Amino acid sequence: MNDSASDQPKETEKKKGNMSWWQLTLFGLGTTTGTGFLLGSSLAIEKSGFSVIINFILAAVGTFLVFQALAKMFAEHSEKGSFRTYSKQAFGHWAGFSHGWVYWSSEMLILGSQLTAIGLFTKFWFPDIPLWILTSGYAALGVGVVLLGSAWFEKTVNMLAIVKLAAIVMFIILACLVIPGVLGTDNAHMHTPKNFQDVFKGGPMGLWTSLIYVFFCFSGIEVMGIMAAELKNPQDAPKSGRFMLITITLLFIVSIGLVMLVTPIEQITTQESPFVSALKDLNYHILVHIFNGVLIIAGFSGLVASLYSVTLVMSMIADEGDAPKLFARKTKKRHFPSGSLGLTITGMIISITIALLLPNKVYEYITTAGGLMLLYTWLYILCASHKLLKLSAWGRGQTYIAIVLLLAAVVGTLFDQITRPGFFISLGFVTIIGTVTFFLRKRWN
Repeated sequence: MNDSASDQPKETEKKKGNMSWWQLTLFGLGTTTGTGFLLGSSLAIEKSGFSVIINFILAAVGTFLVFQALAKMFAEHSEKGSFRTYSKQAFGHWAGFSHGWVYWSSEMLILGSQLTAIGLFTKFWFPDIPLWILTSGYAALGVGVVLLGSAWFEKTVNMLAIVKLAAIVMFIILACLVIPGVLGTDNAHMHTPKNFQDVFKGGPMGLWTSLIYVFFCFSGIEVMGIMAAELKNPQDAPKSGRFMLITITLLFIVSIGLVMLVTPIEQITTQESPFVSALKDLNYHILVHIFNGVLIIAGFSGLVASLYSVTLVMSMIADEGDAPKLFARKTKKRHFPSGSLGLTITGMIISITIALLLPNKVYEYITTAGGLMLLYTWLYILCASHKLLKLSAWGRGQTYIAIVLLLAAVVGTLFDQITRPGFFISLGFVTIIGTVTFFLRKRWN
C-alpha cells in the first residue's frame, strides 16, 4: 500500500481549499513510501536483479499517467468523495458500485500485506516469535490508535511520513560515503554486475514477472488524487503530481541501485528489507537496528492509515446504499463508523489466520493479490477519464499506454509460480464482486 487512505474524514471537509501544491506533493511522497517499497522491492530484486531499474522507470510512467487522468477529471468535474464517483458518472451505478468494492478489497489485502511486513521486520529482533502473534499485536495496537480520533491520527501519520523519507535519504548518503571509502577503505566495496546474466537475473521473464511488485511500490498515488480536492487551485494537481513522481522515482531508483551495488544480489531475500540486508553486509550493526526500527515505524504508520481509510471507505459505500446499513452505523458521541470498523477487524483476523497457515509465502501471495486489485482500480480510473474527458489524440494515446503497462503487470503474474496464486486470489475477489453487481443491476435500472 502501502501508506494509503481513501476518503477523508468529515472533519477535513471544512478545510477544503487550503492546501498548496507543494503540500500535496509532500503528502504524495508520504503515501507512496511504504512497505510496498521498503519490503516489496526485495521481491522485484530477487526476480530481476539490476534490471529492476527498468521496471521502476516503466512503473513510474504508468503511475504518472494514472494520476494525470485522475487530476484532470478532478479539475473538470470537481466531486467530493472517492474517485469511484467518476466511474459512476462515466458508466453508471454498476461501475461506481464495483469500483468501490474492488478498491475496498484491495485496501484490505494491502492491510494484510502491511501487517505481514511489520511482523517480518520485528522477527529480525525476535526470530522465535511466530508471525501470527506479531501481526495480531500490531493489529490490536493499530485499532487502538484509530479509536483515539482523527486529529491525533493525522498528526501521527504526517510525522512518520517524514521519518520514512529521512530513512531513505540517510541510506543514500551512507552508501555514497561507503563506496569511495570515505568512511574507511577497509569497508569500501561494490558488487557491480559482471555480465549480462547478472543484469537480467531472471531473464526477460524475470523482468516481466517482477513488474507487479514495482507498481506496488507506487501504491498510494490514487490517494494523492483524492487529496487534490484540498488544493487552493485545482489546476495545480498535475504539477504537484509531476514533481512528486519525479522526486519519488529518483529516490527509489538511486536507493535501490545503491542497495544492489553494496550488497550481493543473492543476499537480498523476501524475509527482510533490502536496506537491512545492505546495512548488514556493510557491517554497520548499530545502523541495522536503527533502520529496522524506522521500518517498523514506517510500516505501522501505513497500517494505521490503511485501517482508518478502509473503515471510512466502507462507511461511505454503506451510506450510499451500496453496502449493508450495518456498516454505516456510527457512534453517538464522535460519529465514528463503528460498523465498518468491525468489518475491517474481521478482515484483519482473516489475514492473520492466513499468516498462521502460510508463514513462508503469505507476503508474496497477499502482496501480489493486493497489488493486482489496486491496478484494477487504476484501470477503472483510466477508463472513466477516457469517457468523461475530451482528450486529444495524444491524450488518448497516453491512456492506451498506461492501460498496456498495467495489463502487462497483471498478465505477468501468470508466468510465475509464486505470483500465480495471488492472481487467482484477486480473480476470486473480482468474480464475487462482478456476480453481485450483475444481480443488482435491475434494481439500479
